[in-house]
Amino acid sequence: MEDTQSYLSVFDAVTLAKDALSSLPSICVAGEVSGFRGPNARSGHCYFQLKDAQASMDTIIWRSTYENANIELKDGMQIEARGSFSVYAASGKMSFVITSFHLVGEGALRQQVALLAKKLQAEGLMDDARKRSIPRFCNRICVCTSLSGSVIDDVKRTLARRNPLVVIQVVGCAVQGAHAPETICRALRVAQEAAPDAILLVRGGGSFEDLMCFNDERVARAVAASTIPVITGIGHEPDVSICDLVSDRRTSTPTAAAESVAPALDELQHVLAQRQDRLQQWRRSTITQASSELAQSRERLLRAQRSCLSRAASYVASLAQHQCLLSSNGFLIDKRTQLELTSERFYAARGRMLTPAAQMLQTNTANMQHIARSLVSSKKHAVDLLATSLEALNPLYALKRGYSLVQDERGHVITSACACTPGDDISIWLKSGAVSAHVTSVDADAQLMSH
Repeated sequence: MEDTQSYLSVFDAVTLAKDALSSLPSICVAGEVSGFRGPNARSGHCYFQLKDAQASMDTIIWRSTYENANIELKDGMQIEARGSFSVYAASGKMSFVITSFHLVGEGALRQQVALLAKKLQAEGLMDDARKRSIPRFCNRICVCTSLSGSVIDDVKRTLARRNPLVVIQVVGCAVQGAHAPETICRALRVAQEAAPDAILLVRGGGSFEDLMCFNDERVARAVAASTIPVITGIGHEPDVSICDLVSDRRTSTPTAAAESVAPALDELQHVLAQRQDRLQQWRRSTITQASSELAQSRERLLRAQRSCLSRAASYVASLAQHQCLLSSNGFLIDKRTQLELTSERFYAARGRMLTPAAQMLQTNTANMQHIARSLVSSKKHAVDLLATSLEALNPLYALKRGYSLVQDERGHVITSACACTPGDDISIWLKSGAVSAHVTSVDADAQLMSH
């Protein structure tokens, strides 16, 4: 008996399945994104599996649908998608083609946080240039956190261990729930009124949903607008909250936040020791440099003083060599010698002159000699008087008579005992040479006794 059953080609079978699926209405499916690939570099389409605990299905999102959604899909996101089933004839593979979708659960929250972060970043609230400087050593700290739980105890214990001198003030607020943003904003205002060195906004770990109050726009703006530096310590290391991004310093845990504002005492002692060493080195260097400069200045002063005294001595010595000071008749002697030489030349020439003109010249010469002797005689007396007066004014003349010239260390002439004080060094110039002396006593009323 022949088998009369008819067979379908593979294409007909796939087409039959495709037509059957196409007749189904579009449906809404909720599931988790897994194995996400896309957008494709050439087509821009996205491919992944949508799964739950019991099953999974291949899923396709066309390029236009993905771009219009303005959502960046990642593995692990929960979505709700509308679409329909289709079969790709070439492979016979069934896929769920999504026509629209949106995030649900944590995925929606993450998308919301990402949009807020972009908004605040565009306003400049996350710029480092805007953030306030935090003192290296904080004396007063205000902690904003829940009054229940172990967080505040951990902060107090950390500060007490590292630096017990830090004064702590606590402002309570809710750190989870719908009313938490309002209480956090109020706590920040109260903390600023206390004027601490820094504010710690802290809480322990929790789920992403639990920490959503720190992604609230009101809280983020309150942190950014604070007049006091704000340090966040939100114990959820994998995620960074909006408050972390706008705060002046972000730490991973409440304990780390406390440690960042309270350096340990041994660290402070080490820093102080280093600064003391640097200060001492600077002081020694400064004293050494000043001593060297003082020695150089003293040497220059001594050289200048010796040079000044040497010039003064040379000048006095040159004055002493003047002919008028060595002899009061020196000027006259020179002139007489010149006159005698002239006279000898004249008489020698006269002997060779036998003419009447020579006789006349002899007569005139005799007359001139008589006149010259008269002039010299009349002026000699005046010159002698001037020479005597000049000799009396010559400082060397006084030295020759046993007097001395006294100068202080600067070369000034000392004329009164009041100008000296015990301990001064003086120079005494005599007729021959000089004497350096040290003043041991001064008697301003002493009188020179004449004998």
